[in-house]
Amino acid sequence: MSIKKAKVGFAALVIAASSFVAITSATTANAAATTQWCKGVKIAAFPGGPQGGVFANNVYNGYRQAEKDLGPTVKYYFSDWDPAKMVTQWKEAIATKPNGIAMYGFMGPEAAKPLVEDSFKKGIIVTTLNTSLVDLQAQYSTKGFGYVGAVNYKAGVDLALEMVKRGKLAAGDSAFVWGLKGQGGDRGQRTVGVIEGFEKAKIKVIYQEIDQATNTTPASGGPTFAGIMAKNPGVKAVVTDHGGLTSTAATYMKAANLKAGSVYFGGFDVSPATTAAIESGFLQLVIDQQPFLQGYLPILQICLTKKYGFSGLDVNTAGGFVDASNVKIVAPLAKVEIR
Repeated sequence: MSIKKAKVGFAALVIAASSFVAITSATTANAAATTQWCKGVKIAAFPGGPQGGVFANNVYNGYRQAEKDLGPTVKYYFSDWDPAKMVTQWKEAIATKPNGIAMYGFMGPEAAKPLVEDSFKKGIIVTTLNTSLVDLQAQYSTKGFGYVGAVNYKAGVDLALEMVKRGKLAAGDSAFVWGLKGQGGDRGQRTVGVIEGFEKAKIKVIYQEIDQATNTTPASGGPTFAGIMAKNPGVKAVVTDHGGLTSTAATYMKAANLKAGSVYFGGFDVSPATTAAIESGFLQLVIDQQPFLQGYLPILQICLTKKYGFSGLDVNTAGGFVDASNVKIVAPLAKVEIR
């Protein structure tokens, strides 16, 4: 994975979209190719976590860049990674009568279904990011319901197996997985993927569900991490299935009085703190979901559907792994919260 490749891919996508606009606007003197062609469209967008938080801010920056480039009016809802809060805010968003809603699928299909149905009934385009709602997407894809994010179960399995290989774990070794298996639908499946990936390699899994306090404020989980590591001194690997927790890896390791590199620590998502933890040796491996794209592309999706009737796009943003060998390439972009 390289910045050059990421830039080329993103540039190609933007150029393709711009080319389409130029072609379809020939009868209006190519005005759309040089102006904010999505002006007048109202969008409700969900960055996911707390305002300024890890991952959520990268998604927010993608939303903001798309808003600037394309011209829609966007209202933002920060949800503290709380599925129940997202449901409440979704209802509030519907009441404002936007043209589209860019939403995570954290609440799961059962909770999301009546809201998706109500949204489309009222002419509101819904598209998802980060966590898919597969059946609802299939049902409404012709009306603009797309998905931008990782294939979550596969991402979980891939991380576990890559950690087994790179961390030289052997059958019978133990791994601590701190995740969100209990969350509905696709979000929980990423944690399930991590667990099953380890189990496939005959690694013993010690599991802990992330409580809501740690979900919202990762630093508060230090005592939990220290306690589990103290009870399981033979743990060889750790996975935090949450970008905020992964960025707190160095804090957790220090809270447990563990030296950098004493366990093989892996997780999800790039951030300034994550790249610093890799550079200091406390964190070894991260899957990069490219959350900036998870913000930018749903805005583009809603604009393309509203203006030109495009059906839903399905984009896998899980671009690869970041470790000590390539962190210096990614770190400058992480500092400005694009990667």
